[in-house]
Amino acid sequence: MLNSLLINGVLAVICLCWTVPTIGLLISSFRDRIDINRTGWWTIFPHKDWVSVEKVKPGPEVDRNQPMTFEGITATFEEFSQGIETKDLRLKWVGNRRVGYLDIQRYGWTAASNFSLENYKQVLAGDDYTATLADGTTVTERGDNMNRAFLNSLAVAIPATVIPISLAAFAAYGFAWMKFPARKMLFALVVALLVVPLQIALVPILRDYVRLDLNGTFLAVWLAHTGFGLPLATYLLFNYMSELPRDILEAAFVDGASHFTIFTKLILPLSVPALASFAIFQFLWVWNDYLVALIFIGASPTNQLLTQRLAEIVGSRGQDWHLLTAGAFITMLLPLAVFFGLQRFFVRGLLAGSVKG
Repeated sequence: MLNSLLINGVLAVICLCWTVPTIGLLISSFRDRIDINRTGWWTIFPHKDWVSVEKVKPGPEVDRNQPMTFEGITATFEEFSQGIETKDLRLKWVGNRRVGYLDIQRYGWTAASNFSLENYKQVLAGDDYTATLADGTTVTERGDNMNRAFLNSLAVAIPATVIPISLAAFAAYGFAWMKFPARKMLFALVVALLVVPLQIALVPILRDYVRLDLNGTFLAVWLAHTGFGLPLATYLLFNYMSELPRDILEAAFVDGASHFTIFTKLILPLSVPALASFAIFQFLWVWNDYLVALIFIGASPTNQLLTQRLAEIVGSRGQDWHLLTAGAFITMLLPLAVFFGLQRFFVRGLLAGSVKG
């Protein structure tokens, strides 16, 4: 009992530590750019802090080059700019000497509740964004329309998932139920390809693509993901298909069914769990890929994928990461839908061929 509580407690702590950054990212995606830069996402919860109660803008009769008096406190402009605190009162000048105001704050309970969909509007529709800075000035920024990048990622991820699954299904059936010379040696070669790192093959493949004039096209990415996804797909599907009841196939052979008929009418319907399991792996890998897309597609705005677009949204100085939070969650929607839609097959597919008898 004690061991079970200890294990569950440790797992709960690990899950919490893993989830908290995601929660913070989600909350930040609904916050204003200025709020994100000024305070942390945790300020949405009730806490004690300096709360603005009044904003005083002195008239032209006040000489800001001389000591000024507010709330019974006399100080110079420089001192007000740094902030003057008493027991429960804080006076701070916001802006510059010419344009600005005095922010009068009191210490008390507060919670940030300024949420909006502006970040998502900028990312999805490319809407212009107007922000009012602390000194009262306004700035307008152009949004980042990710619709084209979203469609490009779909155009890459769907074929790069369907093609290797289709080829691997035929190959796995051949290795599992057909007799041909060097079958075991060829299957061992397929398994050995699992240890080949993706990175060491990128440069040779890129040279071949340049010669064939394929670089910068979706076909180049399809072929690359297909080649590196086939070994794992073939191995997983072979483990599953080889464990299917032999009596079913023998009965089909007796009735005169061909290998193609057996494969399409019997094997594929029975192998849905394994197919769905690999489809999740392959789709998530392709959808979240950045390296292969960057090398084989390049930085062309018309062909950019979501991962490439997200990398550019941050900005050259990292000033646009409020858009990155919204863009990151937009990219997560489709993978989550795929995973939850196929999760009932996931465990069954992972356990394919792991238990004998």
